[in-house]
Amino acid sequence: MSSEREAAKADFLAAHGLGAARRERLQGDASTRLYERLHLPGGATRIFMDQPPSVETHPCPPDATPDQRRALGYNAMARLAAGRVDAFVACAGWLRSKGLSAPEIIAANAPAGLAVLEDLGDDLYATMIAAGADEAPLYDAAVDTLVRLHAEPPPPVLTGDCGAWPLLTYDSLVLRTGAGLFLEWWPKYAGVAPFTPDAEAEWEAFWAPIRARGEAGASVFCHRDYHAENLIWLPDRPAAARVGLLDFQDALKAHPAWDFSMLLHDGRRDVSAEREAACLARYLAARPELDGEAFRADYHALGALNVIRILFIFARQVVFFERPKYRALTPRMWDYLERCLTASAELAPLRAWLDANVPIEARI
Repeated sequence: MSSEREAAKADFLAAHGLGAARRERLQGDASTRLYERLHLPGGATRIFMDQPPSVETHPCPPDATPDQRRALGYNAMARLAAGRVDAFVACAGWLRSKGLSAPEIIAANAPAGLAVLEDLGDDLYATMIAAGADEAPLYDAAVDTLVRLHAEPPPPVLTGDCGAWPLLTYDSLVLRTGAGLFLEWWPKYAGVAPFTPDAEAEWEAFWAPIRARGEAGASVFCHRDYHAENLIWLPDRPAAARVGLLDFQDALKAHPAWDFSMLLHDGRRDVSAEREAACLARYLAARPELDGEAFRADYHALGALNVIRILFIFARQVVFFERPKYRALTPRMWDYLERCLTASAELAPLRAWLDANVPIEARI
């Protein structure tokens, strides 16, 4: 932390009457954001978000072509928000307008990359379940929140106190980026030979129609990182508001199956096949207008693509960022992928491709 950045943070807090707060650094994740808990003199707490604006590549301009996005880099290709505070504020405002529990924004300076948020507490799903809490009501509530999120189409632009933020589509290039980078990073991670041009061509031919379905079905607000370490249990709040939402600044308009894959193919904790089935059944019962068979087919196909994407992310964390702890997470993702393959005859060509190009000993 540079002295200049620390001085800017102190000035921001002082300007908003929070200069006397005791600051407690919170454990971070793999992002470039930093969080602190502010302990106010009266006993209340707030969360202080620090997203240095200069450490990320640019987000995706709404009108950028695929070639322009590739030239801008990974954030634009994947339509990530580059940690932008104005994205977080706009998404939070829209979620709260729907009766959902995104943090209230107490103060924000988007150009400076600073914000003070409502403190939703420490009862993360992952922490509570690890401590012995019954996961069933938590996952039921998480499904109910998705039902609420998916009840109506989102607007193309979200507005907040820091200005407007476009809600772009989880399109074919976004979907292609994650699956394509698996081809680059898995051999480096597993220590195997690079994939041949023929294997890469077969890979692309298999995924292209699934990506097209994913883009065509993009119709709902997608949190995009909807899993047990970003959900907080708030049992005293009503209905879908019982689920506190974090880390949603990368939201896009996407296929409704996408957040289900994030929830049920959780890279950091095991979600059983029984829990997966119960969640899907609960969602489809709440949305009888959907074709359940088609939704499940999309869920397994897009879920397999999402698992592949997460395997790429974990591989890059290990190889490029030198974070070996992510090695412990990849076997779980291969297990989820096997579940998708077993559930869907459509994915038989993917199984054949993996058997030919990623032997069991390389699925580590």
